[in-house]
Amino acid sequence: MNAIGYPLASLAGAPVSWKPEVEGIEARRRQALEMGGADAVAKQHEKGRLTVRERIERFVDPGSFYEQGPLAGHGERDEAGRLVRFTAANYVLGLARVDGRPCVVGGEDFTQRGGSPTPAGLRKSVYSETLAVQRRLPLVRFLEGGGGSVTGSGGKKGGGAPAPRLGEPVFTPPRFRSIMQAMGVAPVASAALGAVAGFPAARLVASHFSVMTQDTSQVLIGGPALVERALGEKRTKDELGGAKVHLRSGVVDNVATDEAGALAQIRRFLSYLPTNVWELPPVVACDDDPERREEGLLSIIPRDRRKVYDARRLVAAVVDAGSFFEMGARFGRAQVVGLARLAGRPVGVWANDPRFYAGAMTANGAQKVRRFVDLCDTFHLPVVAFVDEPGFMIGSESERAGTIRHGAAALFAVQQASVPFASVIVRKAYGVAAAAHFGPEGTVFAWPSAESGALPIEGGVAVAFRRELEAAEDPVALRSELEEKLGGARDPFPRAEGFSVHDLLDPRETRPALCRWLEWSAPLLEGLRGPRAYGIRP
Repeated sequence: MNAIGYPLASLAGAPVSWKPEVEGIEARRRQALEMGGADAVAKQHEKGRLTVRERIERFVDPGSFYEQGPLAGHGERDEAGRLVRFTAANYVLGLARVDGRPCVVGGEDFTQRGGSPTPAGLRKSVYSETLAVQRRLPLVRFLEGGGGSVTGSGGKKGGGAPAPRLGEPVFTPPRFRSIMQAMGVAPVASAALGAVAGFPAARLVASHFSVMTQDTSQVLIGGPALVERALGEKRTKDELGGAKVHLRSGVVDNVATDEAGALAQIRRFLSYLPTNVWELPPVVACDDDPERREEGLLSIIPRDRRKVYDARRLVAAVVDAGSFFEMGARFGRAQVVGLARLAGRPVGVWANDPRFYAGAMTANGAQKVRRFVDLCDTFHLPVVAFVDEPGFMIGSESERAGTIRHGAAALFAVQQASVPFASVIVRKAYGVAAAAHFGPEGTVFAWPSAESGALPIEGGVAVAFRRELEAAEDPVALRSELEEKLGGARDPFPRAEGFSVHDLLDPRETRPALCRWLEWSAPLLEGLRGPRAYGIRP
């Protein structure tokens, strides 16, 4: 008898045992770990790529991976009902910890069907997003494979999609809904670690942070065979969607040298963000003095307005040492965005780069800014902007790119943001584009080198003195004289005396001033917990 009075044997006297079924569980688990077989794994390694289980193992804290649906897949049986072979779903999924914090992590198993989804694999991939929403946890995806196959999910040529069984819906709702929901709840980061095409490519860009490997990954809407058949355009995977293409297209945020680098970038990205939108960003210990005065800032802005400076050097001199994590460096290059810390508190950082279009906002730059500000607002990261904005980029190419529409959308994103915003005018703040650098009710500092107005001096002279320049014997000399005269009349003090800025700073005082601003602004973040929603944008 057991503890509650039931016999330990059946009425017929035979012992009760589920050993055959338990052995079936063990056999399936064992075969699931074998993935697509030793040959398929070896081929993956030969191409310089890890398997999905190896990626997960190297990414998460040791021993923390708790797999979900390990027995999902397809079992083949003999006539006696014994298991002959088990093929696991080609999507691996689980809960884990990364640097001690919980997350959902998953990815395609490329050793099976080249990553194209099996029915159970597709359900698991969708469940990864559902799980992230239910548990309010960050979602990390390791993507490699295509979105579908002409052979159908069953893998038989000409088979197409299987007919629905009794009780199943004829129409399956769009799978993208779960992706959209996950992005509104918790951080989503994705890595392209091989060829990623079709639906997985859409998943990649539907992330708060995306990264691809330099030589071993491609991101494609359609592969070479499909492109050649449809358009007669013969291109390799790299020519269509390699790292060189997408560094400049904006499809991915960053490129990593190898898979280890991609995993490290995702880990670092997550370190700045809260677990979900109901929590606040994590504050870490800081050994960089908040009162540090960087002497080099006093001379970083040249007196000659035609000369440029290193915007990243400026940012690095102000934020906590080594904390700046840039995103999208080769896309919209006149705008520099990234995550950093001030006295251990995470912030979003935005600066103009005068080495590209003098820092002017292009269509690509505006899209980059809009997306970045939305990221900061979603996860309650205060924004610091170092302003050197000459205005929206002009010219025929800029007009064809729809710069003014994208620029207005960026301006809307800033004005709709609820997080604390501090702007430091380091040089130029001109035109409508300048308004995008100042958040609602934001704090504004200025350096002695700051200048502002409707147009930069060069453009203003060309417009205001057009007739004089056309009539001059030496229009170039007259233009230079006028620009020098107006430029030399700059005076930093009226702006502060008229209280059009909160303070005029010695550039060396920028770090202490921002650290104090952030300390006083931090309590405001408590009222921002929860999801964000926005009205329509241009």
